[in-house]
Amino acid sequence: MQPRKTDLARTALQAHRAPLDMRQRRLLILCDGQRDLPQLSAMIGAEASAMVIQLIQAGYLVSTAPAEPAPLAAPASAPGPAPAPAVPPPTERRRSLVAARIYLLGILEMQRHPQAAALLHALQRARSDEDVIASLYIALTALPGLTSPGYAERVRQRVLEVLPEAHAAQVQQTVVATA
Repeated sequence: MQPRKTDLARTALQAHRAPLDMRQRRLLILCDGQRDLPQLSAMIGAEASAMVIQLIQAGYLVSTAPAEPAPLAAPASAPGPAPAPAVPPPTERRRSLVAARIYLLGILEMQRHPQAAALLHALQRARSDEDVIASLYIALTALPGLTSPGYAERVRQRVLEVLPEAHAAQVQQTVVATA
């Protein structure tokens, strides 16, 4: 199967308003009708096939069969049920403090505000995990003042999505405690 994007997927990728997480967006970008599931799994991870199925059901992807030559002779097989295709078990998304940091650095870099530049430099200078978490928190709480509240919320959700669960819980508790 070589999944490819539908018009809905193209619109969602351009608008940045679809309810897709970063991994789903990345998968949609890679689904060009040329790559098959094993190639996508190598790029995204073992959960790629499950995500493809979800995106097909949601209408973001359609599956196309790869062009393969027809077999010359059908092999004789014993009657009985066909074996079920092997579906990999769902795996935990890869989470990384570094990925969250890089993502937020990119967001801050796009902001044309002196405060965003200061937050960017503070996050760049943070070395220990505690300093990085503190800088992430400060940037996430300042972001609504620099951008629209909806955009700031989407950024916060993406950061929490990528952070390791222990760090995400720590940032979430701090954000809730200050709200």
